[in-house]
Amino acid sequence: MTEILVLYYSRTGATAELARHTCRGIESVAGAAAKLRTVSPVSAESDGPARPVPTSGPPYVTLEDLRTADGLLLGSPTRFGNMAAPLKYFLDGTSGLWVSGALAGKPAGVFTSTQTQHGGQEATLLSMMLPLLHHGMVLVGLPYTEPALHRTRSGGTPYGASHVSGAETAPLLSEEEQALAQALGRRVAALAVRLAQ
Repeated sequence: MTEILVLYYSRTGATAELARHTCRGIESVAGAAAKLRTVSPVSAESDGPARPVPTSGPPYVTLEDLRTADGLLLGSPTRFGNMAAPLKYFLDGTSGLWVSGALAGKPAGVFTSTQTQHGGQEATLLSMMLPLLHHGMVLVGLPYTEPALHRTRSGGTPYGASHVSGAETAPLLSEEEQALAQALGRRVAALAVRLAQ
């Protein structure tokens, strides 16, 4: 079975909801399975180490999860056009995987969520791509052959899946945002399955 790691950070649930939809896309590909993981929060203050197991939701990711995955979907909310600190902190600790070339040639895609339409979605997606390029991963986007990319009035870009929450406090993804997240999952999984043959 080809395993795709879906790794994300989420505070309000919108990025987590995108992650779940990418998992649905992955699971729709014959021979592919999704593995959902998150990163531990970080703090500017010295609170001590994070609990080894989160109180709820998926387990925290390990470097071994990343090393053994056949593909990756990476998600983060937007922080001033950049990925959130907890995800960046985890990626900054992957130099051992970089040295060994463990991720080189594996497919990867990215997804994000913002509160506003012009909140930096594409910049955030690009910021998440940079470490993946350094690792030698094969980036997968969303081509305009995806019908939902033409219809969306909120999230969704050729760089990856996205969501615009607006003033909503609950993560209510539009039909197009759901379709694009699932399409991204399918595309990464389908490529990983082909590469594994």
